[in-house]
Amino acid sequence: MHLLLLLRSLWLLAAVAASSIFQRPTGSPAPPRLQYLLEPLHAAVHTQRGATATLPCVLRTLPRNYRVKWSKVEPANYRESIIIITNGLYHKNYGPLSPRVRLRHSHRYDASLTIADVTLEDEGRYRCQLVNGLEDESVSLTLHLEGVVFPYQPSNGRYKFNYHEAKRACEQQDSRLATYQQLYKAWTEGLDWCNAGWILDGTVHYPIINSREPCGGRLLLPGVRSYGARDKQKDRFDAFCFTSALQGQVYFIRGHLNFKEAGQACHNHGAAIAKVGQLYSAWKFSQLDRCDGGWLADGSVRYPITNPRERCGGLLDPGVRSFGFPSKELRTYGTYCFAGK
Repeated sequence: MHLLLLLRSLWLLAAVAASSIFQRPTGSPAPPRLQYLLEPLHAAVHTQRGATATLPCVLRTLPRNYRVKWSKVEPANYRESIIIITNGLYHKNYGPLSPRVRLRHSHRYDASLTIADVTLEDEGRYRCQLVNGLEDESVSLTLHLEGVVFPYQPSNGRYKFNYHEAKRACEQQDSRLATYQQLYKAWTEGLDWCNAGWILDGTVHYPIINSREPCGGRLLLPGVRSYGARDKQKDRFDAFCFTSALQGQVYFIRGHLNFKEAGQACHNHGAAIAKVGQLYSAWKFSQLDRCDGGWLADGSVRYPITNPRERCGGLLDPGVRSFGFPSKELRTYGTYCFAGK
């Protein structure tokens, strides 16, 4: 009987605590109700590189003398860049997105933004703001690219990049520095990497699934571990790069080639030697699966495995395997080529 009373008391305490978590603190203002803009059904729009994406923004009524302003929050510095401004009759485009954006205008209340030929840099948070004197209001949406995150380090070893060099290295490999959200998603999908790397906002992290001694010790829980913000000029780490779907095809040419011969073999086929990001993209989106190591544009040798098997490295998980950066004079490997559309 006493045990039942104790359990009942504990249950009541837990219920009160849980309810307090979800109640708004006394005196805190409720979020302002949208008067002119419709709340979007979904706060995120998912797309791929090269696709056309539309970010919804619809008015429920048309106020007098209004303007709608679209802007993008830049993840590296959290500043807003204006994309387009309209008064319902006329509009003006701004910034680097200007040639690829338009208003959908499927009806007179529609101020949705359409982005053509989506690039890696387009991912992020956008804001549709109704400017109407004292009654300004806005909705925020996030454009998510489906893609893959991969760790990257140069041929001379780990922890060689400052932030700006890491950013440039990713771009040279047909990718960009990953955002925290992209790195976190990659961790939930199995990315387990002991070396810390830069991400787009200038912070440094590493994702761990299997806790172990060389990676912070066995007692630390799995997760995306953080070094926080670091000095972008002085501090040196690896990079976490992000890439999305390809506008072209990656394929393998068999042979015993050195690095120079590999590049020429691709050129003879009207293609270019593939970049690391392109190989990861082909592995992720085209299920490219080969047991053969091949040269890539940065001088590394890698091969993509979709269906793990004993004679292809012996690892249990799919992935892009690496032989590192062998001597470019070695005539030992084939090559991966990229032909754009």
